[in-house]
Amino acid sequence: MPSSSASIFAMPHLSETEFRRLARLVEDRAGIRMPANKRVMLEGRLRHRLRKRGMRNFAEYCRFLFEEGGLDQELSDLIDAVTTNKTDFFREPQHFDFLVDQALPDLVKRGVGMAQPLRVWSAGCSIGAEPYTLAMVLAEQKTVWLGLRFHILATDICTTVLQTAAKAIYAEEMAEPIPLEVRRRYLLKSRNRADKLIRIAPEVRAQIAFQQLNFMDEEYHLPHLQDVVFCRNVIIYFDAGVRAKVLSRICRSIAREGYLFMGHSETIAGLDLPLRQVASTVYIRI
Repeated sequence: MPSSSASIFAMPHLSETEFRRLARLVEDRAGIRMPANKRVMLEGRLRHRLRKRGMRNFAEYCRFLFEEGGLDQELSDLIDAVTTNKTDFFREPQHFDFLVDQALPDLVKRGVGMAQPLRVWSAGCSIGAEPYTLAMVLAEQKTVWLGLRFHILATDICTTVLQTAAKAIYAEEMAEPIPLEVRRRYLLKSRNRADKLIRIAPEVRAQIAFQQLNFMDEEYHLPHLQDVVFCRNVIIYFDAGVRAKVLSRICRSIAREGYLFMGHSETIAGLDLPLRQVASTVYIRI
């Protein structure tokens, strides 16, 4: 009797030609770079798609995508499979300090958040830790700025993480970076304590709308210009040409003198963008 390791589904391998075709597809449709050193990663992440489709190898999968008209029905799941979704609550906390101490007072002084709602965009929101952090931080500021109103738009290309984000249910250990008083106000514990799950409180969830958005789209068609944009640890996955186009589109979505927050390892050096740096990886739209 053959061992399970000999199963036709056990270890399909990705040839160089198949890798190039799939890598080009991912780069064209999602903007995500797929250099040669990503071959093993791509192979590993797409094996699940082969099993789901009942396919024995990547040759079948490529035929299905490129020759048998399967691309339209498979593309979303393929992109979901290869997208990296690392996220934490209060990640890069200095950004939230800057938002509270400097950006918000500046915006409120101009009537943003009072005469009109403060509009915040979490661009590349993953499973929701960033937009929920923003919502909790801003909810806390309602005691400082009486009458403060805000709305958060959270977008991602990956439909799977958006579904997770909308549920707002997380493992308890994920909540560790959240300050204790904030946890007490805005997190609900599972009735079954053995589950060790928490859920974001309804008043926080109500401030956020989740929506799919692909940074490779020519226009983002957001309903409003945004006063604050958090786009952190996203553009590092794009090559220089794509990065410039994406940031240019993001800038078109930011209100005049609105704020852009980027990841600590990201830079706009060498790019011609209407931005002025005001802190480390924080910029104002000029």
